[in-house]
Formats: sequence, structure tokens, C-alpha cells
Amino acid sequence: MGTENPAANFSYLGRSYGDICCVNTDDSSSAFSDCNSDRSGEFPTTSTESRRLLVSCAADNSDDLMLHLVSSLDSCSIDEQKQAAMEIRLLAKNKPENRLKIAKAGAIRPLVSLVSSSDLQLQEYGVTAILNLSLCDENKEAIASSGAIKPLIRALKTGTATARENSACALLRLSQLEENKVAIGRSGAIPPLVSLLETGGFRAKKDASTALYSLCSVKENKIRAVQAGIMKPLVELMADFGSNMVDKAAYVLSVLVSLPEARSSLVEEAGIPVLVEIVEVGSQRQKEIAVSVLLQLCEDNLVYRAMVAREGAIPPLVALSQSGTNRAKQKVRAADCFTLSLIN
Repeated sequence: MGTENPAANFSYLGRSYGDICCVNTDDSSSAFSDCNSDRSGEFPTTSTESRRLLVSCAADNSDDLMLHLVSSLDSCSIDEQKQAAMEIRLLAKNKPENRLKIAKAGAIRPLVSLVSSSDLQLQEYGVTAILNLSLCDENKEAIASSGAIKPLIRALKTGTATARENSACALLRLSQLEENKVAIGRSGAIPPLVSLLETGGFRAKKDASTALYSLCSVKENKIRAVQAGIMKPLVELMADFGSNMVDKAAYVLSVLVSLPEARSSLVEEAGIPVLVEIVEVGSQRQKEIAVSVLLQLCEDNLVYRAMVAREGAIPPLVALSQSGTNRAKQKVRAADCFTLSLIN
């Protein structure tokens, strides 16, 4: 299933606005920090001696070491499994070239089994190792085909704080393969990601928003996100300029607002005043996103246009039309066609 343009093309008063209501996806890449590797602390069970031995062995005979570690993942001892998963995680984190080697040594399937472990620490180690292996593009298909999606979602729901964050990152990496987006959504990832966005710490919110932005390029995942109540945390994050989440929340909103149910939910959660405030005091990028959302919100809806005008949108839109970027000025001119028509 292909991805959608987040904003539909449409015309108003004889002019087409489809080319300027869309958010620039090139800009969004700087708003979202991709999960480049796990950011967990070093595992406390690793002694200085074992770390030194690990590095030495990896340098001298990495293939033999990897085969030994993969074999240890199937050990009857949970402690041995934890140690093996930890060392695989470190090898994959610190040396990108090891990621494909570890996968070729057969690590993916036993690591997926660890993600399903009832031992929360072992589960966390398995999730984190899978995340680091998923940073290699060649491994993504193998991880998904090994049945990792559902165990990662279970860890996202019930794991430790670190496991939840790293599961969100791993699902993000897997969603970068287009065919995985639908599978991840249908497996139940959207509600726990929305929950993480609402209740998690700062890193968790970043990871959840980035995963949701990727997954919601597919229409059915947009619907799931709205049904899961995503609009409430998005509006709250956009309203909190001290959260460092305004851009991320606004970008996620921008891919959802093409849905009628998303627009009605946005209004119900008092999103219009928040968007107008962003146009007034946000950064240039934030203002552009807010105007794009308002433009789509007002499409063919006189009630929403009146609400936008009543919230005082016209003065900041006029100011933006005079001092904003060329792209912002284009968007403002389109938005003015909606709002100014109410007072003429």
C-alpha cells in the first residue's frame, strides 16, 4: 500500500492550493532525530575485564566470537543469555560493520525469542540488540520476517521504560520499509505508541512521535491514530513551547489532518487556539506547519473558518505575509482567502 500525500489538492475561488498546503517533508527530517543507535546506559553486569576481552576478541576473531555469542542466546541459563545479548548489543552499537555479520551468524531469530521473554531485563536486552541490528538496512527485512513485529509491540506495551523506548525506535526502523507499515499498524502498534507519546519522558515522546510520523503516511494507520486519541497529546505538546516537542507534534498533526475525523478531533481538543498561537509566536518552521494545518482545516468548512477567524488568526497571518519566508507567504495568502471571506 502506497503512502499518501498528507494534504489533498483542492481549489478555492478558482485557485488551486494543493501545492502549498502540503508540509515540506524535507524540512521534517531535521525535526525528527532518527534512532541512530540505542542510547541505553552500559549494562551493569559487564565487568571491565569482560569488556576488554570482548573488544579484544572482536578485533582478533570476530566471526568465531559472533558464532559463540549466537549459540549462547539459546542457553538454558538466563544469565548466559543476558550476557550474550548484551555483548551482541555492544558489538552492533559500536561497530556498524558488525551488524550484518551478526545477522548472518544467525542472531536475529534467537534475539526475537528473547524479546518475548517474561524476564523484563532479558527482554530489554533483546529489544536493544534488535534495535541496533535494525540500523543496518539489509537486516530490516530479515528482522520483520523473523516475526519481530508482534514481540516488539508487546515490549512497547509492557516492558521497562528503556525497552518501550527502544521498541518504538526498532518499529520506526522497520517501518522504513514501506511494506512493513501496514503490518505494524495491523499488529496493534499505534495505540501503545500514542500512549508513549502521552505518558512517556522526553526521549520516549521523541521516539513515539518519530515512529508515528513514519507509520501515519498510510491512511489506515492515520485512522488508528485518531481512534487511539492521538489528538489530545499532540495539542498539549504543541501548546507547550518549553517541551521541545512543538515541531514534532505539529508534523505528526500535518499528516493526519487530511482525514475528516482528524479535523473534527482537532477542533474538539481545542487545537485551533493553539495553532493560532503558533502562527503568532512560533518559529518560522512552526508557523509554516500551523498555517498548512489551518488551511486544510478550513477547506470546505464554513464553521471552522469562522472559528479560526474568531480566534484572532487574521492579524498574525497578515504579519506573517509581510515578514515570513516566501513559502510561508504563499500559505498565508491561501489561508487569507478562507478567513478574510468571512468579514468581507
